[in-house]
Amino acid sequence: MAEPVLFPAPNRTQLNAWRSFLTAHARVMRSLEAELVADQNLSLVSYDVLVQLAEAPGRRLRMAELADRVLLSRSGVTRLVDRLERAGLVARQRVVADGRGVIAELTEAGLERLRNAARVHLAGVSQHFVAKFDQDELTAIGRLCERLVGD
Repeated sequence: MAEPVLFPAPNRTQLNAWRSFLTAHARVMRSLEAELVADQNLSLVSYDVLVQLAEAPGRRLRMAELADRVLLSRSGVTRLVDRLERAGLVARQRVVADGRGVIAELTEAGLERLRNAARVHLAGVSQHFVAKFDQDELTAIGRLCERLVGD
């Protein structure tokens, strides 16, 4: 088994960059969450579930795949889908082929709710993120964040 690579502790400049990244992320996410809840009574993670289902083939995903896409635990996504199902935004179905799997499917009501919420959310993304940078900076941020995601 290969020895793990140990990295040196970050210096002050590196820690400041890390903390700024965390603070900026937290503030933008709090603003987006507050706007969605105030205008649509919908949490940001619920919005994300609806987006993931809307973008999936047939507007449906296995629960495990949905959990991976929204970065929630399987039990967390199960509880969230329970709430969305009670609200009529998502339907759940057993996978016929294996009998154990469960699929979450976006309902027409869920798609309509997503369309309404998207206006608020995308306006917030423009206000709290896009408007803070010029096009070159946005391109650079995108490239840098893709590097983080690629690990």
